[in-house]
Amino acid sequence: MYKVFVNDKPLFLTNQISKETDFQIFLLESIDIKQVIVKIFQNKIQKACLYHPDEKEIMKTLKAKIPVCKAGGGLVYNKKGEVLFIFRNGKWDLPKGGIEKGEEIEATAMREVEEETGVDLLTITNKLQKTYHVFKRNGKYKLKITHWFEMQSTFEGTPQGQLEEGIEKVAWIKPSDIPEALKNSYENIKLLFEDKKLPV
Repeated sequence: MYKVFVNDKPLFLTNQISKETDFQIFLLESIDIKQVIVKIFQNKIQKACLYHPDEKEIMKTLKAKIPVCKAGGGLVYNKKGEVLFIFRNGKWDLPKGGIEKGEEIEATAMREVEEETGVDLLTITNKLQKTYHVFKRNGKYKLKITHWFEMQSTFEGTPQGQLEEGIEKVAWIKPSDIPEALKNSYENIKLLFEDKKLPV
């Protein structure tokens, strides 16, 4: 199953239908994906599943309908095991940004962490899942696919938020405080912590 978030509301692309669900279910061959996305943006649909026996076919259709932009981001740990968060648009988020021409996605992720937070001395330790979300800019819908990497940093200084990106603050958050930060974050960011054993 692909979990795509449209305006932070779930649109799951799946090859299984569960009867006990409050999701609206649509069959790929009988609907226009773009119309479903528009309705989610208009709050006419709160959560939806798109069904097709082949999940990859649904993703292919979605990518054909909506331009894709690729991004890279980091889930960065320091030596104390704290995680690097940024605060922007009133929510806690992780540093990430768009890929530049000819750039490897790992390089994008490391560059964006450094630009948005001032934190360097980064090493990628693990490739995490991709996240998907649809946003609207200048009246056009886009599908952002973010490739996430777990990183370690030996940076000792004070992180600095990139002001031109609207980052109000940067913080190293202790594992015990992460669940609280995630209450005011995005669904995609929460996914990255699902398999992390966080203290509750």
